[in-house]
Amino acid sequence: MGRTSRKRSTLANRAIVASAALILGGGGLIAVNVYASAGEGASGSPPGRTWNTGTQMSTIDCPDVGNELPDVPDEARWEVDRELAAMDTQITDAYQQFADRKDEISRDPNLAENAVLGPLKDKRTASIDRIATAVERNADRPQGLDGLAPCSLRADDNNHDGGGYGAGDSQGQDAGQDAGQDNDQGADQGQGGDQGADQGQGDDQGQGQDGGQDGDNGQGQQGNGPEASDFVDIQSVQPNVDRPRQRRGASRGTFTTDCGRNENGKFNPDNVIVAPGVSNGAHHMHDYVGNQANDAFASDDDLANGDTSCRNQGDRSTYYWPVLRLQNGTAENDAEADGGGKDQNVGEIQTPSQVTLKFVGNPTGRVTAMPRFLRIITGDAKAFTNGDANANASWSCTGFENRQLKDKYPICPDGSQVVRSFAFQSCWDGQNTDSANHRTHVAFAQDNGRCPNGFRAIPQLVQRIVYDVPPGPGFAVDSFPEQLHKPVTDHGDFINVFDDNLMKKVVSCINGGRKCR
Repeated sequence: MGRTSRKRSTLANRAIVASAALILGGGGLIAVNVYASAGEGASGSPPGRTWNTGTQMSTIDCPDVGNELPDVPDEARWEVDRELAAMDTQITDAYQQFADRKDEISRDPNLAENAVLGPLKDKRTASIDRIATAVERNADRPQGLDGLAPCSLRADDNNHDGGGYGAGDSQGQDAGQDAGQDNDQGADQGQGGDQGADQGQGDDQGQGQDGGQDGDNGQGQQGNGPEASDFVDIQSVQPNVDRPRQRRGASRGTFTTDCGRNENGKFNPDNVIVAPGVSNGAHHMHDYVGNQANDAFASDDDLANGDTSCRNQGDRSTYYWPVLRLQNGTAENDAEADGGGKDQNVGEIQTPSQVTLKFVGNPTGRVTAMPRFLRIITGDAKAFTNGDANANASWSCTGFENRQLKDKYPICPDGSQVVRSFAFQSCWDGQNTDSANHRTHVAFAQDNGRCPNGFRAIPQLVQRIVYDVPPGPGFAVDSFPEQLHKPVTDHGDFINVFDDNLMKKVVSCINGGRKCR
């Protein structure tokens, strides 16, 4: 189970602080949360969402400016990223205004627009202008960004029926198809996870979980989510994994790298991919395995020279994902730190019982080597507000991995463990190791298994993370505060720092149909 005492990366001097407020309005409890957009996903805000005292408001929804930017010249990347981080701070400050003036706003809902959302729009407009100017110094000035300045308060889309915005049950049923490809190729790994289910789920742990639920009226995270409708009994889900047919010439081999389970306790709330140089750019805590030099300020040289937790020292890649916490009332070391309690991420951090990092092939042909320092984000940390266009979460239980969930956390039966799977993009544009929105330089294979035109197949990273948690609800992944710890927001990050010789071995094993380590 999770540990209450662990090593942590430095949590001091974080630049952006977020919190949450509960506002009593005419319609009852109003949970207002704010997030910092760091360039993942596209805003999927439903139109016409306005403040309404008869409706429970769940979050602040701001269009994701970073995702809407066209190609950003390399010379402007740093300035643009810093300005996006400044916009994050503006949203955080606006949220604090809600917290400080909650009583006034409950009496006069128009105050939300006049005193908070209006000024926030003005600040965002100024930042957008600075972003456009930075791009214009080296390319054509981007057009149409001004329309992204307004933010809105948004109603609770869940309505306690378990269907999050843009992520209904049918979507959840389809979620695990990519992960299922690896389960098909790596069944031995999955079976091992099933047999390894631990019995460490005693009564005292169950009581701790129940206590956390009762204390939060079923809302978890002190009112910030998740709620009971975010969970479903895995045994009620029908098998839904669709394994693509292997064609002649498929690359059927695998390469597995053993980088541990973050026994080192390396955590920080940074994200060097989407918010380089910005402390607390993620607003949630990450588990790290592999490269130990990763923080917001790590350069490629830092990563190349960093220590690694991987058994094969030729793999200095960095693999990271949001931590999973028990909602049992236990305070962690980060209870008063950015990325932790200050960003509404509370509870006992769970060390995975098993982490498997496997690279698999393409069902239609050979793969080519990944370029060093290739960056890939899979899933969308803001899928609850952005919609599910980039969502790629897959939740399941050992013994039931032919049933994958996208928008629900699984309730696993006794003796079964919670499983998170991430199947990363497996096609590369052949030129870039990153892109302005951190997505368009890579792509998923098409339904027929082939890469889109102009893209080439690369080894596909599939992560499988297993947790031994008490049966039932009572756990959640860390998230941006406004994402309410929804399961659809789960995501993973990867930077390739294989040395050239080991990457050649990876490609040779996969194309040669061998299972290598």
